[in-house]
Amino acid sequence: MSEKVALITGASSGIGRSTAKLFVNDGWSVVGVGRNQHELTDLRTEVRDAAGKLRSHLADLTETSQIDRLVSDTLEHLGRIDVLVNAAGIIKNGNIADTSLLDWDRMMEINLRSVFYLMHKCVPSLERTKGNIVNVSSVAGTRAFPNVLAYCVSKAAVDQLTRCAALELAPKGVRVNAVNPGVVVTNLHKRGGMESAAYEKFIEHSKSTHPIGRTGTPDEVADLVFYLASDKASWITGATYEIDGGRGQTCAR
Repeated sequence: MSEKVALITGASSGIGRSTAKLFVNDGWSVVGVGRNQHELTDLRTEVRDAAGKLRSHLADLTETSQIDRLVSDTLEHLGRIDVLVNAAGIIKNGNIADTSLLDWDRMMEINLRSVFYLMHKCVPSLERTKGNIVNVSSVAGTRAFPNVLAYCVSKAAVDQLTRCAALELAPKGVRVNAVNPGVVVTNLHKRGGMESAAYEKFIEHSKSTHPIGRTGTPDEVADLVFYLASDKASWITGATYEIDGGRGQTCAR
């Protein structure tokens, strides 16, 4: 499968990083996109001896010109795109009364607008390869939770974008799906402003809010992303798969 190419955002950490490693280890050529050069360099070191190849690409996905360059560089150097994985995302606490317009816009730009524009730019190549898209959404896209208003809205929009695009692209042979994780241990919340002590308390509390009794790992989500991107899922499109330890089945608590 070394001739196949996966373009993966959010590859410098968390779910995106685990997904990039999984694709490379399976022999794919991967373009790993992130905003932290040091972490991208570490990722290249980790997969250096894998069967596939990793090209890292530093980019700010809020800039459409950088997305344009990302897609054009991928096609210039690798010739094709078979899979697009949109794993980049941010979170910040806030409710209807105290969420600033700046925070709202920032989450929409990264969590939704960049996903739409990457899909838009990759569609012509995906049509040629009969490829597919996997978006990393959240249980917050299917359920309402307090004090993460903008994040919930952005992820609900990603789910609907996934379904609408799947319907439109199915006649072209392009599948579109999403995964909806519960709480996964990554840097997402800390980068969103949660201090270490509060984060440890949050993770401990999450053991009681997930019926399985624990939080998830990036590798577990990456496995589902990889399955949906594979030929084994060739009859699946427009799906938003909960991978959340049962969190989506409970009430907010």
